[in-house]
Amino acid sequence: MAAATVTKSKRTKTAVTLFLDFFSKWGTILTIFLLIAFFSIKMPPFRSTANIITILRSISIVTVIATGITVSLTVDGFDLSVGSVATFADTLVISMFVWHEMGTVPAILVALAISLIVAVVNAFLIVKLRIFDLLATLATMFIFEGVALTYTGGGSISEGMPRLDGTPTFGNIEAGYRLIGQSPYIIIIMLVIVALVHVFLNYTKHGRYLYVVGGNREAARLSGIPVDRYRTLAYVLSALLAAIGGVILGARIGSSQVNAGAGFLMPAVAAAFIGYSVAGIKKPNAIGTLVGAILVGVLENGLIMMSVPYYSLNIVKGLVLAIALAITYFRKE
Repeated sequence: MAAATVTKSKRTKTAVTLFLDFFSKWGTILTIFLLIAFFSIKMPPFRSTANIITILRSISIVTVIATGITVSLTVDGFDLSVGSVATFADTLVISMFVWHEMGTVPAILVALAISLIVAVVNAFLIVKLRIFDLLATLATMFIFEGVALTYTGGGSISEGMPRLDGTPTFGNIEAGYRLIGQSPYIIIIMLVIVALVHVFLNYTKHGRYLYVVGGNREAARLSGIPVDRYRTLAYVLSALLAAIGGVILGARIGSSQVNAGAGFLMPAVAAAFIGYSVAGIKKPNAIGTLVGAILVGVLENGLIMMSVPYYSLNIVKGLVLAIALAITYFRKE
């Protein structure tokens, strides 16, 4: 009898372990399908092609910014400044059009290049001064949010709007640039960036070195990997991707708004951490980040269609992030 009880107990534990393992690997994807089924039943228009495109368009900027966070996570870091970088890049690119009458390519290149100043500051604080990355990027988040506000004089920038000192502006936002923020181009850009980051992290020497540095910094150093250089690279790529997100944001809204990128930080963080658990990869990865962004996008879109007040959406987003973190760190234990 005792032996039978022990055997039954072992089988129960095995079943529970298998269930938890399956859920940790495929729970995110399963949840997406369940949400789609639920919202489709409650609101048939949810499953329309137009709404699916709307969801993909809505997550495009979040996904691009989240891939930047994902790269910073590979070296066991965390970049909180991505929202401010997106705001900074949005401000710069629109000002290049409206204030300085630049063309599309020069305006984008200048905005991206100047935005990389954030990466330089982050790398200096984290790599050289040894400040904890969360605190360092929190500081730069406020600094460059303030820089963007100071640059615009605390206002927005749009076509035909004079500067705050009354100086008239004559630049126009080119139609070619506006296309970047429209479907299907914004969705294509998102998918291309996810694919490129995925290939870089998994199929190149430099991407694999980033994972090695994040796994064990001292072992990586003893193996001859220039740890500081790769940590710097991670923050450069994080800032670059956040800046690209800001450029796309400018094309989507056609103007520069105060703190326009701040609202993308929490969904991007949620998407990046949800990505840990997808398919049991157990590390930051671009494909998982895309899946995480889809989960957040489907949930937000469905709740909006159900007329949930916009001011309550952050509660849901926060809960999704908390659950993602719980699954991630519970699995690590």
